[in-house]
Amino acid sequence: MVSSKETIAVVDFGGQYAHLIARRVRQLNVFSEIIAPDSAIEEFKRFRGIILSGGPASVYDEKAPVLDKKVFSLGIPILGICYGHQLLAKELGGKVERAGVREYGVASLHKKGNKGIFSSLPAATNVWMSHGDFVSALPEGFEVIGSTSDCDIAAMADFEKKIFGLQFHPEVTHTRFGMKILKNFVLKECNCSGSWTIRNFVEQKVLEIRAFAKGKNVFLLASGGVDSTVALVLLKKALGSKRILALHVDTGFMRKNESREIMSVFAKQGLNVKLLDASNEFIGSLKGVVEPEEKRKIIGNLFVKIVNENLERLDLNAGQWLLGQGTIYPDTIESAGTKLASHIKTHHNRVESIKQMIEDGKVIEPIRELYKDEVRELGKKLGLPAKMISRHPFPGPGLAIRILCSEKEEAEENIELQKSLDEIASKKGYKGKVLPIKSVGVQGDSRSYRNAAVIEGKLDWDLLEKTSTGITNSIGGISRVVFALQPKKIVSVALKKGFLEKERIFLLQEIDDFALKAIEKKKLYNKIWQFPIVLIPVSVNGKNLDSVVLRPVFSREAMTAKFARIEKKFLEKMALEIMQKFPVSGVFYDITHKPPGTIEWE
Repeated sequence: MVSSKETIAVVDFGGQYAHLIARRVRQLNVFSEIIAPDSAIEEFKRFRGIILSGGPASVYDEKAPVLDKKVFSLGIPILGICYGHQLLAKELGGKVERAGVREYGVASLHKKGNKGIFSSLPAATNVWMSHGDFVSALPEGFEVIGSTSDCDIAAMADFEKKIFGLQFHPEVTHTRFGMKILKNFVLKECNCSGSWTIRNFVEQKVLEIRAFAKGKNVFLLASGGVDSTVALVLLKKALGSKRILALHVDTGFMRKNESREIMSVFAKQGLNVKLLDASNEFIGSLKGVVEPEEKRKIIGNLFVKIVNENLERLDLNAGQWLLGQGTIYPDTIESAGTKLASHIKTHHNRVESIKQMIEDGKVIEPIRELYKDEVRELGKKLGLPAKMISRHPFPGPGLAIRILCSEKEEAEENIELQKSLDEIASKKGYKGKVLPIKSVGVQGDSRSYRNAAVIEGKLDWDLLEKTSTGITNSIGGISRVVFALQPKKIVSVALKKGFLEKERIFLLQEIDDFALKAIEKKKLYNKIWQFPIVLIPVSVNGKNLDSVVLRPVFSREAMTAKFARIEKKFLEKMALEIMQKFPVSGVFYDITHKPPGTIEWE
């Protein structure tokens, strides 16, 4: 745990944006920490400032999360956002009601006054709203400092006690001066110096690792990705190479030639990593498995089994060893790592057996407090080569979760969904079809598992973005939209059988290799955050072959993401070459932001 002398607490009320708030605070060079609302009052006293996050509940719900009222009397500056804003009003004597008009999206905020968190802001600015309840009466001592056309108390303040409430979300990029508002709160109201850096983190983390390990050694599964590699190097710095044993497991779900390339990098870095080819065991364990969550859990539990087997084989005393993991913040939140967060998907390092080991104090996760861009910065400080640091994120389960499976050859036609899709797509000049497959999404701070849809027509990024957003916002049964690159006209789509078999794995490896080499040649690799290629058991226009989805995204910390807008001629050429070189019936392009779609499909 990082020192709390200048730390801002973000109280998590179950909103996915809680971690985005924490990330924004760190961009101000002030450390932030996520805590639960039911934390002991002594816990709150550690912090320089407190931010209350948004959340999916209503403050009047029977099981709505609450906060100990003593927190409001600590004399520590407080900022409530969305649910946090409403909670402040309710608990301090104001009133919250159900809104007649639900505000969702961009709204124009008109500020009143020019002090506190709104200091140096323009008189009017765009902010991002997402709420159904609203504060209808102020608590005693508060005044209105900002309003929108549909929300009179969009912002309020008790300047004497330094308590502020915002109905909108300053942490999202859609709020134009959101970072300025957070900066005013963190640096001015909370009086933080903004001096926290990754270098500070390294110095303190080394001491923490040594204290936690207490003479024990660490066994770590090194995937070769940025997270596990940085974790490995940081552990080596703290404990020395003799106390670290790393194992790279080739699961059979790696990219083409990836394990060989990873081992070469480890060797050049002087890291002691052993290679284990467990591809037959992993592929065999997933024979016939279709459901995404089951895949993840089988893979996670098999990793634990391999850890235990290797500890025994190497005659290592389990009581003297810890399991090291390259877990980062987004892994914990999407696996419901905080009490009120909705479960989005189980990460392979958060299966039940791992959770039990964590509770038993047998797991060390040196970078679990960091986001991906912070991990990359840490890697630079630790001297890792730029090529390793800039590698695209690759999921622990590998290509296993990028190969969708089906045991059926037919899916029930959803007439109502198709009717709704036709209505919305046609208004934008597109035609669409509901795909007979589902994918994981994140909507309203909760996990969704809903159909995807494909649309065909003009490759116009602005129009496609509006159409995709319109479909996912309006149709409850669709959480992801893709665009048909090849063929350009979709006559029919059908579900086909498909499992995690070597033939499909090999096919995806080859397409993935082709696509990554293409964007490297085009000098797009370092501009794109991540470029998943997804194989789906959908045949197009009667051609009984899988289809492939291209899913490049732009992001900073993986909590939110936008689909990447790639040069049209280059993209169309790539899609045509994939159709010509590989046995697939269609090439689609994912035009869904996160939210509502997760970056990975499973």
